[in-house]
Amino acid sequence: MSTHDVHARNKAALVPLRAAQYNYEAEAVRVALMQLFRPDAVVHLATPFEDLDGPQGLYQQAYLPLQQAIPDLERRDTIVMAGTSPQGHDWVGCCGFYTGTFVRPWLNIPPTGHQVAMRFHEFYRMVDGKVVEMQALWDIPELMLQAGAWPMAPSLGREWQVPGPATQDGLVAGPRDAARAERSLQLVLDMLAGLSLYATGGVAAMRLEKYWHPRMSWYGPSGIGTGRGIAGFRHWHQIPFLNGMPDRRGTGGKGEFFADGDFVAVSGWPNMQATISGDGWLGIAPAGQQITMRSLDFWRCENGLIRENWVLVDLLHVHRQVGVDVLARMREFNQARAPLTLQDWS
Repeated sequence: MSTHDVHARNKAALVPLRAAQYNYEAEAVRVALMQLFRPDAVVHLATPFEDLDGPQGLYQQAYLPLQQAIPDLERRDTIVMAGTSPQGHDWVGCCGFYTGTFVRPWLNIPPTGHQVAMRFHEFYRMVDGKVVEMQALWDIPELMLQAGAWPMAPSLGREWQVPGPATQDGLVAGPRDAARAERSLQLVLDMLAGLSLYATGGVAAMRLEKYWHPRMSWYGPSGIGTGRGIAGFRHWHQIPFLNGMPDRRGTGGKGEFFADGDFVAVSGWPNMQATISGDGWLGIAPAGQQITMRSLDFWRCENGLIRENWVLVDLLHVHRQVGVDVLARMREFNQARAPLTLQDWS
């Protein structure tokens, strides 16, 4: 089987699940999950879910409660791409958001009665057309923000509904262009190598202008927000990040890169480790805390430069490691609010 056939078939294997979650009906979603995943698949989901018991655990503990809170739940994908990592694993990466009318509490986030949107980055490692591992981040803080139930420090960047690719071509179609994918991957790897030079050479050593488009958009998670251009990226994310964790580094090859056309993605559970020092980060006081970070990223390359970067970080997991239960804090802030019922909005 050619490389192109493998990735085309892996993307096609996800179509029934994506379709079932677009016209969401609980039993259809359950069946699609059982057919797509191996029973013993490893499932990693963002805090507070953590590791779930295969597809059954994913359905019962994550999707079913979410759909009970958002009865008209709908999945929308803005990026679907696939490739093989240097470690030899075949991945499909999906970026998008879940949307619908938020009418019941979920994770104690108070419902709004309005349509909401929650970003997702979901990575599926495939073997013989079946999912054997899932790494997924849901931007749960994004729902807190929309519910007016924000328990963390204010974001420095712009909080909004993050768009899909400006080129509207994130659902990467075949035939696969391996050379183009390799060029995209090399650009991202070279950029990341440049970032690693900051510790010894400062900002100039990173050579940001060599890799990033002057009109780049960096779409961070809720809690960090979006930065526009190199200046926006630096001020609203990179400078606070480096000041708070100057020793940040990878986790020994756990991150797996793969590319498809102009798009590049990286998995990793986790893929970064650091010490919170300096002035702290995201309102977390610096006390030399050692943390790891789960970050699932997508980049879009354009004419030899990176123009868009979608980044999700499990910020609830970061806080949990330093002893802060963000969901408990949110409950304390919002326990006086009367919950809405489905009947209130029928």
